Order: sequence, then C-alpha cells, then structure tokens
Amino acid sequence: MVTQDQVSGVSFGVDEETRLVLDSLDEFVAREVDPIESELGETWSNPRLRHRPDGRYVEEVVDAIDRIRRRSADAGFYAMNLPEEVGGEGVSTVTWYRAKRHVASHGTGLTEFVLAGPEGPKPLLADAEGDQVDRYLEPAIAGEKSTAFALTEPGVGSDAPDMDTSAERDGDEWVLNGRKQWITNAPYADFVQVFARTMPQSEAGRYGGITCFLVEADEYELGAINNAVGMEGMQAELVFDDVRLPADRVLGEVDAAFYTAMEFLSLGRLELAAEAVGFAEHLLDRGVEYANQREAFGRSIGSFQGISHKLARGRARSYAADAAGLRAAWDLERTGSAIEAASIAKWFATNVCWDVADDVVQVHGSSGLAEENPYVDHLLMARILRIVEGTDEIQLNTIADQLGVN
Repeated sequence: MVTQDQVSGVSFGVDEETRLVLDSLDEFVAREVDPIESELGETWSNPRLRHRPDGRYVEEVVDAIDRIRRRSADAGFYAMNLPEEVGGEGVSTVTWYRAKRHVASHGTGLTEFVLAGPEGPKPLLADAEGDQVDRYLEPAIAGEKSTAFALTEPGVGSDAPDMDTSAERDGDEWVLNGRKQWITNAPYADFVQVFARTMPQSEAGRYGGITCFLVEADEYELGAINNAVGMEGMQAELVFDDVRLPADRVLGEVDAAFYTAMEFLSLGRLELAAEAVGFAEHLLDRGVEYANQREAFGRSIGSFQGISHKLARGRARSYAADAAGLRAAWDLERTGSAIEAASIAKWFATNVCWDVADDVVQVHGSSGLAEENPYVDHLLMARILRIVEGTDEIQLNTIADQLGVN
C-alpha cells in the first residue's frame, strides 16, 4: 500500500523497495530472457526468419514470448502494478514507471514482454466480475492468457468515439458487428476487449453509449496482418460478423465503457513515455561507446563536436523527458488523474526517443543501417511510439485543451 508520505512530496531518489525491483529485473533478464534469445539465435535477430510469410511471428518466437510472460508472472513482475486484491503486487505508479523505463533500457528485444503491455491486464480488466475473474483476469495476470484492446477502426483513428462497430440486444444476448484495425497482439490473443456502440451518439452523446465486450479468439475472424514498421507481426485486423455474446461478456457498465477507458488512458501514455526514455538511454550508451572507440582522421570520432553534440543533446533531452515522466507518474499516483502531465510526458519522451535514435544511427554511419545491428529496429520502434496511444497531434490537442485554448 502506498502511504501519503510517499506521494506528498517529489523525490528523484530511488527507494529501497524500487531498487530491489530494478535489480531483480536485471537478474531476471540475465537468467530468463537472454538465454531464450540466445537459444532462438537468428530466428529472433533476423527479421526474415522471425516472421512467417503472412507477417506473423513464427511459432518458436510465439512460444518464447509466452514463456517469458509466464515466468515473469511467476516471479511477480508481469502485472505488479495491479492491486494485490486482484493478483498484482500493488506497486506504486512511480515504481511501475521506473520498472518500465529500466526494462526498456536493455533495448528492443524479448525484454519488451517482461512487463505487461497491450497484451496484458490493464485497469479496465481489473473491473472483471464473477466468472470473468476466473476466465479472463486471473489467467491474464498469471501470463497464461493474453488479450488485446480493440478500439481503433479502419475509418476511425484518433476519433475513436465515432466508431462503426455496434452491438444490439437480442433477448439475453448481444449481437456484435464491426471491424477493428491496428490491434496490438491481435494475431495471438486468447480474448479481446472490444469497444462497440450500444446506443446512438444522438441519444447518448459523443462519449456515452459505448460498451466493452470480452470476445474469445474462436468467436471472431482474424483479418489482415497490419505490419506497421517497428511492430511487424504484432498487429492485425479483427472482423465481427453477427457474433452472439451472452450478457456476462459485458466488461464494466453498459454504455459507459469509454469513460472507463479514458480514466486509464493516462497510464498507457505514461508507460510509453517510460519505454521511450529507456530506449533513448540504451541508444545513448551505445552511441557513446561507439564514438569513443571509432577513430577517424587520427582520433576518436567523439572528439568532433558534430558527434559529441548529438549525444549531448540527446542526453539533455532524455534527462528532461525522464523528469516529465516521473512528474506524471507522481501526479497519477497522487490524484488518479494526470491528463495533461501524461500527454506532456508521452509527446516529449517519444519525440526525444525518435531524435536520439536518428542521431545514433547517424553516429554509426553505414554500420547504423546494417541489418545485423539493432539501431534501425530502435528507429522504427521510436517512430511508432509517436503514433500509438494518441498521435503527437492528439497529445498537443490535449495539452492545449488543458491550457484552456479552444
């Protein structure tokens, strides 16, 4: 339980409990993740071998991700930010931010699956009741099942409430129809959380009349794999054609799901900010190492200001982005809401990560573009971070709205 003393003031120091978590995560990565990556070899490191012709991960990679997720859950890491009463560890939002950042500082790779992301349990799923707890929530926290958050549609991106997917009552059941796109983990999910309009906007208002349904993998059609750069093999289209669902598949309140989703949108943005800062730190470490070792014109390339200033700017901006992320985490822990702070952190950190990734590729020259090196993978990941959970423009709109600019 987080005490008032822990959130009443700002401290950039890492408390002993959080330090133990971060050290334990390092041990877990070394003990569990690194050997699995080594075991996969080129099947993981080579994108041509990592994916099937249709874009999905090959079976060996899917199995490796499942193993990491389950082992992380067994170790108490995977969903440790969720409350203890639903099976989490109840760590503070600040600790969760630090953990997300710390894992990302290992770079892109299978470490991305150590802590719950879009495929794992989120606060909305923690609202599960009755049979939903045994069937969906507990297996998701244990890493035994994975899920997906199905909100985005082909013709509706940032304007999510204008969705076409709908569900109508038919006796004791709901009939779900529609199409979702760019849904992370959709190719592998055991069940998805689908948002559908259950009352027209003209009656319910823009944000009302939307309900969340729990839909199992054998109840919908998996459409095209959406191979967005940086997330190849992870996103897909979902098609719902007269899917009949019993009343107990409604997650939360009927017609009120969008309000609930917005309550924890700040958490998703904070998590992406943490990952962006972690990736930036990893890239800067690699850039400094290379700049000090590589020689040209009789000295290290790091001695040239054209190189050193790129790294210095990246360090200064990642430092500031981390401070913004910690402030947002503190606000979210203290008040349960951090709309402006989370948007600032997400917008700033993801843009910093993009600039750092681009600069570190430049520092490495031709080798930065080589397939066997990880720098372009980070560049692509940095680019997609500026889109998901609200684009740059949506973050700036949110900040402007919080400022009172209409």
